[in-house]
Amino acid sequence: MKRKVLQLIGNFNQGGSESQAIQLVRLLQETGRYDIHIGCLEPSGVLRDTVEEFFPGTILEFPLNNFYDVNALRQLNKFQKYLRRNQIEILQTHDFYTNVFGMAAGFLAKVPVRIAARRDTGGIRTATQLKVERYAYRLAHAVVANAASIQSQLAEAGLDEKKIVVIPNAVDLTRFRDGDSGRDQICESLKLPKDAAGFVTIVANMRFAVKDHPSFLRAACIVHESFPRVAFLLAGEGDLRESLLALTRELGLSECVYFLGRCESIAELHAISDVCVLSSTAEGMPNVILEYMAAAKPVVATDVGGVREIVTSGESGFLVQAGDYSSLAEQVKALLRNPEVAVTMGNRGRNVVEKKFSLQAQLNRTEALYLDLLRNANGARSS
Repeated sequence: MKRKVLQLIGNFNQGGSESQAIQLVRLLQETGRYDIHIGCLEPSGVLRDTVEEFFPGTILEFPLNNFYDVNALRQLNKFQKYLRRNQIEILQTHDFYTNVFGMAAGFLAKVPVRIAARRDTGGIRTATQLKVERYAYRLAHAVVANAASIQSQLAEAGLDEKKIVVIPNAVDLTRFRDGDSGRDQICESLKLPKDAAGFVTIVANMRFAVKDHPSFLRAACIVHESFPRVAFLLAGEGDLRESLLALTRELGLSECVYFLGRCESIAELHAISDVCVLSSTAEGMPNVILEYMAAAKPVVATDVGGVREIVTSGESGFLVQAGDYSSLAEQVKALLRNPEVAVTMGNRGRNVVEKKFSLQAQLNRTEALYLDLLRNANGARSS
């Protein structure tokens, strides 16, 4: 008999949490062992079409404006009734909003297994939001952290350590090509200069200041002095774009910095990149670094959150302190000066992803968690 599992997703935007949630849904669906239900709090986003391609059921919608109006109560009641009526056995949520909404409804519906998540180490939520989320965690049977650093943070905040389970992000290696075949064609499709001496890339949303794009741009300014024909690529969208464009002009980088917006050709972008960067001041386990490494590209990243659980400095890339754009620039320049070292580091990174962050490993860990929690739930009912 198939286990009834409901995955509650915030929206279908092209973010790390959303991508990982949708990837997990697909993996579970492909096993044939689960009766999968998908719910969302916002029905829009570019990844919705991807879900509808492999998911034959109806995507359930529980639209929220906030947690503090009549609509929220109405949607909560609607959701908990759905959980009861369909006898959902496992409810899994993936971010702040789905944690709060989902765990409350799951508790009211007495869902046997309720799994929440934490995927960042801070810099995004207010103190009030974090307090509300801690209450939601109390209603969960387990909280999935995607990095050991997050596990430690949750434990220090008072969450029962027995509840916290580390399941790292995973990446589909088949999405990423090796080498830089088709460079001219990719440059043409992305409207990039074919004669650039190299590309230094950052993929990060422009919605949160925690991504610290200004440090990337200031590092680019330093690198540009030594490598004037290297181009700098920023893929991502958000409200901070205009301020970043202004900073680019202020730094005199308009001729070598390219804002690509939402990039649907991530594999192609990585294929032409020589160095890939993440300049965040806080992270969980950034999915984008796994993608950089899956594409066999050397990484220069800030040493925050779970980054050092992926990147070994000096082997698969370099780690620098958050905000230290001078060191960031120096490490990028070192890789541009030594392309053979860059290739070696990129290949090491690819090997790390193959061994530790495969889709199969993520699926195995998730299913083991399901079985353990179901066993505990059945034991509690029989006692």
